[in-house]
Amino acid sequence: MSLNLFRVLGDFSHLASIFILLHKIQQLKSCSGISFKSQVLYMIVYITRYLDLPWTTSPYNFIFKVLFISSELYIIYLMARAYKPTNDPVLDTFHVEYLLGFAAVLAILFPYKYTFLEISWAFSIWLESVAILPQLFMLQRTGEAEAITAHYIFALGLYRALYIPNWIYRYFSEPTHKVDTIAVTAGIVQTILYSDFFWIYYTKVMRGEKFKLPV
Repeated sequence: MSLNLFRVLGDFSHLASIFILLHKIQQLKSCSGISFKSQVLYMIVYITRYLDLPWTTSPYNFIFKVLFISSELYIIYLMARAYKPTNDPVLDTFHVEYLLGFAAVLAILFPYKYTFLEISWAFSIWLESVAILPQLFMLQRTGEAEAITAHYIFALGLYRALYIPNWIYRYFSEPTHKVDTIAVTAGIVQTILYSDFFWIYYTKVMRGEKFKLPV
């Protein structure tokens, strides 16, 4: 994938979301309000998408792939071991098997090529588009979130939103004018899922108020 400003901003927004989450967990010594199930889904996304890591020649891509995998592993460690008592499985109840099944079916039915790497890549794209749902569902159940948790979700959503102008730029700048239909469709789905959150974030958190869902 070629680099452009939108893609770079998206990647750094993605990385920022992870660092915000790590800062929240370590500063507060708590993972309350964070969906462990969403974090496990993101780990599955990275593993299935970056199976080509040993053959990655671009230093930029290699560094980001390693950062995403290693930081997500560390987050899962913190949530599963170091701060496990602060986890609340009673609130984190979304049935992720439906999301895994959704991604697997679409990856098998509509890959670009019927190879293991291509199906794994397609699976990771579809799964990422819905991996935030356990977190949003948990947020819906609690009705509110700490500001730093809201910042994390916003940065994560912004990352994917920035990939939309990235795809538009690539379409007009690359000679093939090829549309990555899987990534574009999944990215639009993912951005739509964030739409309500973005609005509440803008009207509440950006104005210094507590993130709270309307009753």
